[in-house]
Amino acid sequence: MSEETQYEPDRVEGVAHPRLTRALYGQSEAEVAFLAAYNSDTLHHAWLLTGPRGVGKATLAWRMARFLLSQPAADGMFGAEPASSLDTPEDHPVVHRVAALGEPRLFLMRPGVNPSTGTPRRDITVDQSRKLRDFLHLSAADGGRRVVVIDSADQMNVPAANALLKLLEEPPALTTFLLVSHAPATLLPTIRSRCRTLACRPLAPDDLASALERAGLSTEVPALVLAELASGSVGEAARLLNEDGPATYARLVKLFESCPDMDRQALLSLTNGITVAAGQTRMDILVRLIELMLSRLARHGAGAPPQSEAARGEAQLLARLAPDVEAARRWAALHQAAIARLDQGRRVNLDPSALILDTGASINDTGRDILSR
Repeated sequence: MSEETQYEPDRVEGVAHPRLTRALYGQSEAEVAFLAAYNSDTLHHAWLLTGPRGVGKATLAWRMARFLLSQPAADGMFGAEPASSLDTPEDHPVVHRVAALGEPRLFLMRPGVNPSTGTPRRDITVDQSRKLRDFLHLSAADGGRRVVVIDSADQMNVPAANALLKLLEEPPALTTFLLVSHAPATLLPTIRSRCRTLACRPLAPDDLASALERAGLSTEVPALVLAELASGSVGEAARLLNEDGPATYARLVKLFESCPDMDRQALLSLTNGITVAAGQTRMDILVRLIELMLSRLARHGAGAPPQSEAARGEAQLLARLAPDVEAARRWAALHQAAIARLDQGRRVNLDPSALILDTGASINDTGRDILSR
């Protein structure tokens, strides 16, 4: 197969691509379900791997792909021993070919590069679906299994999704489709109905810490804190660590503590180095953490407080600003409105400092209203 290895939208910056990740943490239930289908010879032709971003869906897909592509063809006389794991020996040729994206029985669909302009695409376009159709019309190199990995299926545009649907409706023999999806509700219902779903769960703090250590990301941030900030997502935890997210969240807690007299200069300092043209990854993290703080305020007021603090002093802050259900309602409303305004402002390239100041003013006003009741 041919694929641009320079542009990898399906990889979190700073960590290895999921196809190079050998170990998977916290998703044993999904693995067991897939193995049970394989061992009972009831393997579905299409699998929809769902769950929050960064919890291991793509890593599971690549484990499944290596496993399927490395299984010997049935000889028709003696059944093979039931498989007990998706692990593939490290020295197996399939492992090396998959790592190099050189396995001829594997097709990867992901956003590529526009051949006319050379610019990265955000969507999976219909030309990739046509390449997949051509790939499936060819005979497998050795008559064995073939695997299609789509990461992520959410990024298929409408023509691409419709083209894939036709292939799912009449799948070639011995072909398995693995669709990674962060938001399965956005997929065509007809695609969902042709897939068997494997739900991947957020990771527990210990699994999250093990996954980060395995990925070579060392941190002194407690696993419990990181799990709270990243919502059990390894990918999100990596992004937070790369952009000093835990420290940024601690600064947000300090700012919220000053409600209704929020420090304007401290608020502005959060956007140092961020402009319309630069620092957008940091802006992504900042917006994500503001959203998280508003969400945790709403949950606390509604009687579902977080399991632990994500920064020192947060528990006291949540109790002060979200003491009851009425406060929860106000924070939930602000959460929805503020995130919509931030998204809209970023789409039209408004100044990041102005956007954060506007958001801070709304937070300040909401805090004042709650505290003055």
